[in-house]
Amino acid sequence: MDKLTPDTPDSPVAPPPAPRPPSRAGAVLGVVGLLLAALALALGGLLWQRLSAAQEELARRSLDSSSTATEARTVAAQAEAQVQELQARLSVAEVKLSEVSLQRSQLEELMLSVSRSRDDNLVQDLESAIRLAAQQAQVTGSVQPLISALQAADQRIGRAAQPRLNPVQRAIARDIERIRGASLADIPALAAQLDELARQVDLWPTLNQVGPQAVAAQPAPGAPAPVAEAMPDADPAGAGAWAKVKTWWQRIASEVVHSGRDLVRVSRIDRPEAVLLAPEQTFFLRANLKLKLLNARLGVLARQLRIAQADLVAVDSALERYFDPKASSVAGARAAMLRLKRDLVDSPMPTPDETLAALAAAAGGR
Repeated sequence: MDKLTPDTPDSPVAPPPAPRPPSRAGAVLGVVGLLLAALALALGGLLWQRLSAAQEELARRSLDSSSTATEARTVAAQAEAQVQELQARLSVAEVKLSEVSLQRSQLEELMLSVSRSRDDNLVQDLESAIRLAAQQAQVTGSVQPLISALQAADQRIGRAAQPRLNPVQRAIARDIERIRGASLADIPALAAQLDELARQVDLWPTLNQVGPQAVAAQPAPGAPAPVAEAMPDADPAGAGAWAKVKTWWQRIASEVVHSGRDLVRVSRIDRPEAVLLAPEQTFFLRANLKLKLLNARLGVLARQLRIAQADLVAVDSALERYFDPKASSVAGARAAMLRLKRDLVDSPMPTPDETLAALAAAAGGR
């Protein structure tokens, strides 16, 4: 038997399969994936550079905030000293009021001890009572004591039934009408409004207050997952690998986008000093506003209306600069301060000049 050689036609060998050329769509997607990766790396580097610059700026602002906080403590100490000074002035005013009351009682006793005629006693008693009521009105800042004294004088003149005192009675009626028509500040109402504003300071939102962040849109639970592009049926293993790579890149891109949204807020900044206000500095800002409102209240009680107006102007400026003007509480506070500044009018206290002149004429005419 002859030996069969490999070259004999009796034992043919199948040739190896030719290599399949790579898919054109897969090559294009690979290039796109590489471009997206390069773009993601570039964006990451840019975000890292901006984050580093922001950290340096925040460190510098933190140093500035510490110095500003020290200044705020100094201003708070000065405001406390001013409050103590105003309290001392208020105590002095109370002492003066007690002295006026003592003088009134001494004058009444002296008038009772002196023997005069009935008409002279009435005229002098009315004059002294009206003058003391005018002094009381100057001290207390209210015209009610003066109006009460004039009404009491009118009633006494009516009971006396003296014709020569009729001009005094007409002068009293004109003075009462003029005093009631005078525009004076209502001290108790203004003090109550300032107390209400001081209680609302903690409710005013600042410009640097961060609101609730928006939640990123997530796919619905029943929504189908993204499916990779159809690959040739001849290479199912390559199609599965490509689908995994594409899903991985999509997940990385989604995480980068969400992280960028968490790190960066895009908004209009008109006042950078208000937006970069530190929380500690916000606390001292609110405390300073409370002290200014309390100082304005003490100024109102002490009849120092110009000082109270200056404090309200400072509080309004701080509201406009550091707090959110779109908030309803801030808008209401600014409107209330505008009304307060309009009501804090340092007008002179009206005096019963016509009544006093008529009383003097009646005493001299006798």
